[in-house]
Amino acid sequence: QVQLVESGGGLVQAGGSLTLSCAASGTRFGVNVMGWYRQAPGKQRELVATVTSAGNTNYADSVKGRFTISRDNAKHTVWLQMNILKSDDTAVYYCYVHIVPNIYWGKGIQVTVSS
Repeated sequence: QVQLVESGGGLVQAGGSLTLSCAASGTRFGVNVMGWYRQAPGKQRELVATVTSAGNTNYADSVKGRFTISRDNAKHTVWLQMNILKSDDTAVYYCYVHIVPNIYWGKGIQVTVSS
């Protein structure tokens, strides 16, 4: 059974940085897309960033230039380096993993940016 373990969230002041990580275990197959979504209170879950096994990345416009996604294919691990954090980045961040043909979600990790 595939399990996702997220870490790295917490409270940070505006302008600060945090790095989220997510490790996938329990799969014998290659991981296609890995990424992060987030959901703020009262809002829908939205894409933050994704990265394919080939290293192609995709970012939400709101985080371009501030966030960087990376992965280690051998370790099935994805990281999200978040810089210049803003109060609008406050949300629960969910790890997302696509292992064909299924999609898996982490439990979510809180990121709070104080102004």
